[in-house]
Amino acid sequence: MTPILIKNASIVNEDKIFMGSVLLQNKLITKIYEGTISTEQIEKLPSETRIIDAYGQYLLPGIIDDQVHFREPGLTHKGTIQSESRAAVAGGITSFMEMPNTVPNVFTQQLLEEKYQLAAISSFANYSFFMGASNTNLEEVLKTNPKNVCGIKVFMGSSTGNMLVDNRETLEALFAQSKMLIALHCEDEKTIRENLQVAKDNFGDQIPVQQHPVIRSAEACYLSSSLAVELARKHNTRIHILHISTAKETSLFESKPLREKRITAEACIHHLWFCDEDYKHLGNFIKWNPAIKSANDRNAIWKALLDNRIDVVATDHAPHTIAEKQNTYLTAPSGGPLVQHSLVAMLEFYHQKKISLQQLVTKMCHNVAELFQIEKRGFIREDYFADLVLVDLNSPWTVTKSNVLAACGWSPFEGVSFQSKVTHTFVNGHVVFENGTINESIRGQRLLFTRS
Repeated sequence: MTPILIKNASIVNEDKIFMGSVLLQNKLITKIYEGTISTEQIEKLPSETRIIDAYGQYLLPGIIDDQVHFREPGLTHKGTIQSESRAAVAGGITSFMEMPNTVPNVFTQQLLEEKYQLAAISSFANYSFFMGASNTNLEEVLKTNPKNVCGIKVFMGSSTGNMLVDNRETLEALFAQSKMLIALHCEDEKTIRENLQVAKDNFGDQIPVQQHPVIRSAEACYLSSSLAVELARKHNTRIHILHISTAKETSLFESKPLREKRITAEACIHHLWFCDEDYKHLGNFIKWNPAIKSANDRNAIWKALLDNRIDVVATDHAPHTIAEKQNTYLTAPSGGPLVQHSLVAMLEFYHQKKISLQQLVTKMCHNVAELFQIEKRGFIREDYFADLVLVDLNSPWTVTKSNVLAACGWSPFEGVSFQSKVTHTFVNGHVVFENGTINESIRGQRLLFTRS
């Protein structure tokens, strides 16, 4: 493969920003040059080396998204691994971890491996897939290989699909016996059903979408998250609670170094950007589970993210068709597309001085790699895989249906103007996205993990 030199970039890595150049060869970062690279150094490179002058741009590690729903197999009218990974690399995401609530649900090792086979031929980004837990498949779950599977996924609240694990005995056994990271969707099903019945009594079949955070309430989230934390402490289980959506839940987590934690948490873009006031104009297009809640909840999530109680930022990318989203509240599915816009949304928060570039890279790259123990990714280091993204912080553009790459063809960010733009995305040393164009020949690799 052709060596690539990215020269004169502002490199954001491991709490520093410095001018430098990076040489990519044979899938890896083989040399990092601090300061201005000299003519003599360039002349020593292989003659076929491609040089990308990144002066004025920022070079980040590739974004690692630990929670996506790419819909394949079985729900491919909403999206496929190929279509959604295309959108991902256009947004600077070089690796993703995908959830098991496809059709069929991923409850066996065979079904899990079939997804890896699909990704090997179709994914533009690097990939891993969660093994799904049910009330009845504990034996199969415990066969999961920790070295080449990102984790176990447990839905402690129902969402899109039919994967609810609500049997206390099953949860106790899983938490006691699993040696792998368990990723959790936490909402208390009994509370949700009771709240839904109240809404039906009040509104009949015409429940307004503004009731979504009332039905899938803060109390439902806290009851479930606190139970997960209780079980994890009891059994010393390694758990990762996904998409924190409430102020109350943030009290469950500790502000201490990631390496010292057995219990970690994730914030998602939509819970950092939107609040319940936005249902008035976006309706079902911001209907997610857990629900987007109040501005106070959003502010508390931000506080927890910045003081390190929340460890990573992800998307919960979960596309549905426009027609599906235009249904009534009761029939419109939850979820929406975010992978193409997660990095630029976070860069917008940088422009607003809510987060530094170093913090952004920590939460979207370094911590994800460390939390999941991903082998040789998530950092700009020599001998690490060359997964990188170049961004121009001063190149405004506006999201429209015409530039959305997700197969569903819409975005909750339509009409939003972002100040920053992804110009290049590199996956394993290949340029997979460049100035609006996807290299259709590039495929990512299966993620591996440094676990015993």
